[in-house]
Amino acid sequence: MERTDSVTAPAGAVYAWHERPGALERLLPPWQRVTVVQQGGGLTDGARTVLSVPVGPVRMRWVARHRNTVPGRQFVDEMVSGPLAHWVHLHKMLPQSDTSSSVHDRVEFTPPLGPLGALATPWIRRRVDRMLRYRHEILRDEFAQGMPAVPLTVAVTGATGFIGSRLVRALTTSGHLVRRIVRHDPGADDIVWHPARGELDPRRLDGVDAVLHLAGASISRRWTREQKQRIRESRRTSTALLARALSRLDRKPAVLVSMSAVGYYGSQGDTVLDEQAAPGDDFLAEVCKVWEASADPAREAGIRVVHPRLGIVLSPAGGALPLLSLPVRLGVGGRLGSGDQWLSWVALDDVLGVLRHAIEHDDLSGPVNLVGRAERNRDFIATLAGVLHRPAAIPVPAFALRAVAGEMADGLLLASQRVEAAALAQSMYRMRYPELEGALRHVLGR
Repeated sequence: MERTDSVTAPAGAVYAWHERPGALERLLPPWQRVTVVQQGGGLTDGARTVLSVPVGPVRMRWVARHRNTVPGRQFVDEMVSGPLAHWVHLHKMLPQSDTSSSVHDRVEFTPPLGPLGALATPWIRRRVDRMLRYRHEILRDEFAQGMPAVPLTVAVTGATGFIGSRLVRALTTSGHLVRRIVRHDPGADDIVWHPARGELDPRRLDGVDAVLHLAGASISRRWTREQKQRIRESRRTSTALLARALSRLDRKPAVLVSMSAVGYYGSQGDTVLDEQAAPGDDFLAEVCKVWEASADPAREAGIRVVHPRLGIVLSPAGGALPLLSLPVRLGVGGRLGSGDQWLSWVALDDVLGVLRHAIEHDDLSGPVNLVGRAERNRDFIATLAGVLHRPAAIPVPAFALRAVAGEMADGLLLASQRVEAAALAQSMYRMRYPELEGALRHVLGR
């Protein structure tokens, strides 16, 4: 199997991208549930990578070895043990001009179990084709955004979470140096903090050029009184602690990107909501208002502060999409409640792209709606069902959602937020996946 596509970067730059920390994880399709167990030696001949891959209901080790490496041009992965009888993957980067190259992948494989395993060949071929298409889309989009002229030292909170872990890889593959701000198990370059105890040594932030603040308690658990307090306080205390620490530095970072959410607007029916729209008055709106205001010490110290107001993130690896898609996959999905409510979503790769853009360019400041084109819930579910080739004819009544999820149903599932990305439209960033069907096909490999 082979695939060739063009990338707007010299062949040597594309090869160098593959050598950087996080490159393999960045290229792993999210629907495959493959994890990297061990990696070392870069792309040199003999370097080994160990993966954990799902095979039916169990997981198996896939051990690959690099060979036939030509620096700046190609490398080969060969499976030395794993679920297949044979696997060889050639990665080749060929110059087209001073500013472009072609990326060529060729995969040879043999299923296990001889003639019996050969029955799985068409299924494996489809999976490989989906994988190569996804990898080439990632490379195309990363280089279309461009590599930074000057690599930055970037501190990231929430770096082990669903978005944060993927953001770290997007930053390191683009050439930035990342320092995680963590509570537990710090590495050599990590910064330790304990927001609940007000502990963060500002001196550990010396030399940081940009800060990305993603930490906060999950909003996807049932909203008991205790959980609501955790949601509110985790955002208020961590943001205030970080903003105060940054404000005290002699050499301050140029930018603090502190997350927010479209929950800021509450439920406002069919009203189109740009960044100047009034906030709502429900629980999530109050949380978002406090969350954004807690960054004021950094703002007052002259640091550019960006608040990405995040919509529902589309990825099968986390967030809301697995919950929304499960009933559809089972053939029992349908609109939620009336289905008239507006749902504002964004593809994970656009989240990563916008966060990177916000630290590399100064054309974003203040609130920034981070969404694609809003869809009514019934249309969102119908598009999702079409992509998955499943029916979507069984609606879920609002009373059933409230019975299961309580107040969270009204705040997350039944709220209507027709959010418009006005600030992004005026910026130099161009959304990779502005339309829902294209975004779903990308993240689901369909």
